[in-house]
Order: sequence, then C-alpha cells, then structure tokens
Amino acid sequence: MRKLKQILGWVIVIAVAVAVGGWLVSLFSDNKEQLVFNTVKAELMDMRKTISATGTVEPEELINVGAQVGGMITSFGVDVDGNNVDYRSKVTENMVLANIDDSLYVSEVRECEANREQALAAIETAKANITLSEAQLKLAEANWKRAQQLNPQNVIPQSDYDSALADYEVAKADIGVSKANLAQAEAQLAAAEATLIKAKQNLGYCVISSPVNGVIIDRRVNIGQTVNSSMSAPSLFLIAKDLKKMQVWVSVNEADVGEIKVGQKAEFTVDAFPNRTFFGEVLKIRLNATMSQNVVTYIAEIGTDNSDETLLPYLTANVEFILAERDNVLAVPNSALRFTPDAAMVPEEYLNFSLNEDERSVWVMRDGKICPVAVKTGLNDGVHSEIIAGNLKPGDEVITGVTVVKIEENNTQDNSGSPFLPKPPSRNKKK
Repeated sequence: MRKLKQILGWVIVIAVAVAVGGWLVSLFSDNKEQLVFNTVKAELMDMRKTISATGTVEPEELINVGAQVGGMITSFGVDVDGNNVDYRSKVTENMVLANIDDSLYVSEVRECEANREQALAAIETAKANITLSEAQLKLAEANWKRAQQLNPQNVIPQSDYDSALADYEVAKADIGVSKANLAQAEAQLAAAEATLIKAKQNLGYCVISSPVNGVIIDRRVNIGQTVNSSMSAPSLFLIAKDLKKMQVWVSVNEADVGEIKVGQKAEFTVDAFPNRTFFGEVLKIRLNATMSQNVVTYIAEIGTDNSDETLLPYLTANVEFILAERDNVLAVPNSALRFTPDAAMVPEEYLNFSLNEDERSVWVMRDGKICPVAVKTGLNDGVHSEIIAGNLKPGDEVITGVTVVKIEENNTQDNSGSPFLPKPPSRNKKK
C-alpha cells in the first residue's frame, strides 16, 4: 500500500512539472497570433445561372428496319461507296440492304399461279355449262309447248306429257346450277389472285430495302443467320436518317424541371472531345417521368447542329441549361455576403448598422477600417452574386472571412494590421 502511494506521488509531481514547462514555453515563445481578414476585390464579370445534368447524344430520327418474312440471310447489299452494307454504311432510299433465301416463297408463288390458272379454267367450264344448259332449256321448252298442244287431243300418252314437263323444269334448274358454278369459279379466281398477290408480296419481302436515305447505325444480323418473323418483325438494321442533326436526351431532376423551358439555350461537352463546347436549345420536355430509387426525372430533348458530323450517337453529354446570363456586371463572392464580423472587430460607429428588408450587407476594407455596405443582389451563379444596387464599386476590397496566423516578434515585416483587429497582449522576453 505504501509503495502504491509513492507511485501516485511521483505521477502527480511529473504532471505538475509538465504543466509548468508548457506554461513557461508559451510565456517565452517568440510567436504570437494575429487575425487577418481575407479580402477579394469586387469586379466586373460575365455571369450565368445554369442547371447541370447528364444526357446521351441521340440521332434525330432513327428507322428500325425489320424482316416481314422468315428465312436465312443469304447476302448483303452494296452501299453508295460500293462496299457491302455494314456499320456506318451510307445508303439511299430503296437500296438493297440484305437478301433472305426466297426458294420457299418462289414455290408458293408458282403454286398460287397454278391455282389461279385452275380457277380460270373452272370459269370457262362454268360458262360452257351455262351455254349447254341454255340449249337444253330451249329444247325442253319446245317439247313442253308441243306436249301442251297435243295433250288435249289425246294424241300423246300422259307419260310423254309428264316427261316433257319434267325435262323443262330440270333444264331451268340446270341453268341456275351452271350460273352458280360460274359464280363459284369466279370466287375461286378472286381467292387465287389474292393469294398470288400475297405470295408475290412475301417474295418481295425477301429483299430488305432501305426506306430512307441515311447511315447504318447498327447491323444486327450476319450472313447465314435465320430470322423468324412468326411472332414479331425481327430488327435487322438501325438507320439514322440524318446525322447532321442530333439530339441530346437529358435526365432532369423533378426539382429543376420547372426551370427548363422550350427554346432555352444549352451547352454541353462530351468526353470524346473535351476541349470543345457544343451548343443547342431545348426542343421538348417529355411528360412520361421515370422513377429510380424514389428520384423522379424527366427527359428534356436538346437539338444541336452536327453539320461536321463530329458528334457520334450515344456519347455521354455533360449539359448545362442556361437559365439566365449577365454580361459585365459587378459581382462579389457569395462568401462575402455570408461574412459577419464579431462585435469586437466592428468600429464603434458601425455597431448600430441596420439593413432594409430587401438589402444584404457586404463588409469592405476602407482606409484601414472595416465598414459595412448595404447592397441589393441579383443573379446568383452558385459562386458569385450580382450587385444591382448599393455603394460598392469595382476594386473595393470585400471581406470573405478571417484567418488566424502566427507571427514572430522579431519579424521585420510590418505587422501593424488594422487597429480594429484583436491581438493578444505582447510579452517582453527576459535577457
């Protein structure tokens, strides 16, 4: 127990010695602290207020070329440069892009043509039967009239009379049957011709042609690949109608979309060309918003000129929507508007300084003193604020903050500073 007390006593003695040593060091130190105001000159500058967002460069109009019949791709067409159609090929309207194996469709066309010929033959047969039936009807009608004249005189048996009547009725019925057969044959011809038209159309679909002038953005098939159009038309080529006009589809947060207007100017850059700025304007704001992780965004379409075809489809664009612009206006950093000095730093004559409701204060250095200036602000670009009213001139030193610096007593530099800056009391060194 006695040994523990001795240890505690030594610990206390050491702690006291350390504390006294620290006090002596601070007492005889050559350094002291001083507060220095951070100042920036109010200056004239061009300002703009923007909203930043990210988007994707898209062709203005895309055509998805599909296949309306199924089959194997046998060959590709030739583009305007004489090369096989491929990525970035330039094509013209009705130019062949690809061919599908047409052997089955040729057979269908031939079968439909045979059915059509058969229907034509059936029509001719039906017409001949009508002519025959008409002749038989004339004969039966004559026999029936003769039987009607002879029957009252009992010249012919009753059976002949009945037979003549039956033949006459049958002949009339045969006329109706023959005409019905003709109508049926004509209907079969119409069906055969419709089927033939369909078969020829399907045969024509074996040649995939470009519907517009443009550039192949994507080729989604290879020679030997089989396409199947039984459920939906498969996509074979994606054609950009005009790469000299591009769009940027930008995702805009719901908090900012209210400030985006049609016709608004925008600027953007792409990583592929970091030293170039592209310009455009807002064409449309889509209403079909999307939600991702509880964040709602809208798509804004920006139109831009790409006459030199520098921009490529699907590049990522860093966009700035220009909400407002000011040229050559007086501006100060926002930190200057936020700065408020402690009461000890303020000269006595400014202690009761007050502002109107629409005013803000900026503290400036004038004649070695800090003094407040009432100003009115305009455009804010997030870093600077426009000064639209107030007794502030270009070149005025506005205060943005205070920094504590350590200086040496023996430093030959002028450290007098402002008389209104609080300083620790000086200490005289012992010699």
